[in-house]
Amino acid sequence: MRIAVCDDCFEDAQYLKTLLDGHETSIYSETDSLLADIADKKVRYDLYLLDIYMDTSMNGIELAKRLRKVEREAAICFVSTSDAFYREAYDLYAMQYLIKPVQEEALKELIERVSEQLSRDKGKEQVLRFKWRGRIGAIPYDRILYISSREHTISIYCKDGTVQKYKGKLNELALSVCGGVFLRCHQSFLVNIYQVNNLSGNELTASGHRIPVSRRYYAEVKKRYQEMLFEEVD
Repeated sequence: MRIAVCDDCFEDAQYLKTLLDGHETSIYSETDSLLADIADKKVRYDLYLLDIYMDTSMNGIELAKRLRKVEREAAICFVSTSDAFYREAYDLYAMQYLIKPVQEEALKELIERVSEQLSRDKGKEQVLRFKWRGRIGAIPYDRILYISSREHTISIYCKDGTVQKYKGKLNELALSVCGGVFLRCHQSFLVNIYQVNNLSGNELTASGHRIPVSRRYYAEVKKRYQEMLFEEVD
């Protein structure tokens, strides 16, 4: 993970870098330097750890506002000796607010949340590739509701109401797509967990489509569905 630490206190910045061992961490003591790298060098980070009280051209809150104009979905965490800026952090959709001295466990939990977010974003950018009548097709994961199989025919049900079919085996497809986005819920069905609206009894609902959940897969489906609900809250 690429992480930017912006803090005019060298000791505090180095302390965070030590806790972030194993990640690619860049330290900025000046807010202008970070903004220059973003604007001129097109540098991007997965996470921005911003000190609020800085004796520079702007404080952490003002820096975050500038970052939001460039990266609307940037993962921002404020680091401060005071909790006086919780409201501002909330308004800027900060992922976390850590009080100095930062506790290792709190930082670890933040990294895990950012990693999960990056995995979800990556999954949404992925595409399902297939071959149909000699041609290669591709459908982005985030357009797919669920996938079914019958008599060696794979049917891909999409959000726009279209259904793409091709010859194949669901077991082979599951090996390549199941994980963060798609989930096996039945011998004949895979579902995009991020398109699920409800789990009731032995059925999932996705945009009005009812998808069966077999007893074999129910426990894992319920667990993953509940995890997804908490992800959406985050």
